[in-house]
Amino acid sequence: MAGRCAVSGGLRYGIQLPVQSQSTLYAETWEAGAGPEDLVALARAADRAGFAYLAACDHIAVPHRLAAAMSTVWYDPVATLAFLAAATARVRLLSHVAVVGLRHPLLTAKQYATLDHLSGGRLILGVGAGHVPEEFEALGVDFRQRGAVLDECVDALRAALGPEEYPEHHGKLYDFAGLGQRPRPAQPHVPLWVGGSSPAAVRRAALKGDGWLPQGDPRGRLPGQIERIRELRERAGLDGPFTVGAIAEPLYVGTPAWDVGRRTLTGRPRELAESLRAYRAMGVHQIQVRFRSRSRSEAVDQIAAFGAEVGPLLTEE
Repeated sequence: MAGRCAVSGGLRYGIQLPVQSQSTLYAETWEAGAGPEDLVALARAADRAGFAYLAACDHIAVPHRLAAAMSTVWYDPVATLAFLAAATARVRLLSHVAVVGLRHPLLTAKQYATLDHLSGGRLILGVGAGHVPEEFEALGVDFRQRGAVLDECVDALRAALGPEEYPEHHGKLYDFAGLGQRPRPAQPHVPLWVGGSSPAAVRRAALKGDGWLPQGDPRGRLPGQIERIRELRERAGLDGPFTVGAIAEPLYVGTPAWDVGRRTLTGRPRELAESLRAYRAMGVHQIQVRFRSRSRSEAVDQIAAFGAEVGPLLTEE
């Protein structure tokens, strides 16, 4: 069917790792003192537990006015994912999301093509427009034009991450040809997922992406967004596979002995799976999960419990 948003299999699950980004919206207290060893332990736990991907965020610099809420702890996604690629075996590596408009697409392509090559083809490139004006100003990019910049960046990256050693792109902002880049990505086609929940972002995802990464859409809003994507793709005659994502509520497998917050989903594995399978019924193909925890060991235990007891109930047809 034209415009389908179909991916075979059950509901897949991935994780944006703790430690590498520490916004006060979701960071746990223990993360403030964590470092590389903790990241590796969490990544390896997710790899063993069957998670589809590890994700890392992207902020170059956080202004004073936002630091109290966002913090200034934002690891570089390319460096972080490359570091974790060497510590894992099968889990995929997602930038969620790279603000690619802050960098020339040839630079972005060089970094992520190398990451895909070194990891044996595990990259998923998630991109977004960005939301911090000061970052754009510091790097000489017009914040007001970030949507148009991202649109062209996606086109340029499609070319630069393709199979050609000498990619070519001729646009309003970027123009290149006759410039060779090796190594090429290990994958013949690097999946490109577009993040954002504004009308422009949803349209960009539907028409230019291989998938959509919503940013904070509650469950009740997702069906309308997914239907909009389906309509846009159908109108444009796009019928290739398309991955619809969602960010699940905070989770805790089992009955917590501490206050995990009223929004957190808790309970037995079957209860959690039943709640999460509602996303699949909406047309979601992959969910990003985050676990409440008081320590690295509790986070690792939660990842392991989810993979062993909840995951199999999600991935079955």
